[in-house]
Amino acid sequence: MADQISSLDELAQAVTDNIGGVQAEADEPREPVRDDLGRSYATGKRKDAVARVWIKPGSGKVIVNGKDQDKYFARPVLQLILRQPMQVAGVEGEFDVMATVKGGGLTGQAGAVKHGISKALQLYNPELRAALKAAGFLTRDSRVVERKKFGKRKARRSFQFSKR
Repeated sequence: MADQISSLDELAQAVTDNIGGVQAEADEPREPVRDDLGRSYATGKRKDAVARVWIKPGSGKVIVNGKDQDKYFARPVLQLILRQPMQVAGVEGEFDVMATVKGGGLTGQAGAVKHGISKALQLYNPELRAALKAAGFLTRDSRVVERKKFGKRKARRSFQFSKR
């Protein structure tokens, strides 16, 4: 077993020593995470959609499930969602994005790709983490569809009431 602490002074000393060790680890800069091809990989999630995202330095081309982003996400709002992490980080047009996404609908898939791009950017360049975290892009949106309950028509909607 570890050393026994028998007085308050020893306890205070042990706590300050431990805090100093934790702070020293926190001050170390994060290392970039890249594979042999110079890419960073991350998984993004939103609702039922799961996106696998790879980023590498390039011309700003975004490919989703083998199609250009304009073809896959035809609505301008969804394209705007995909561009947000790059704009906030200030690296628009500097990275090529290759994503595969499954599950959910188009809105959930766009949110999943956005989450994946944000995580991959902060892995590629840890200095971008502060801007992405402040914008809330590194946090998974935990809202999902509520399950249907028995005795109800949907999750909360009741059957139509008939007096007679």
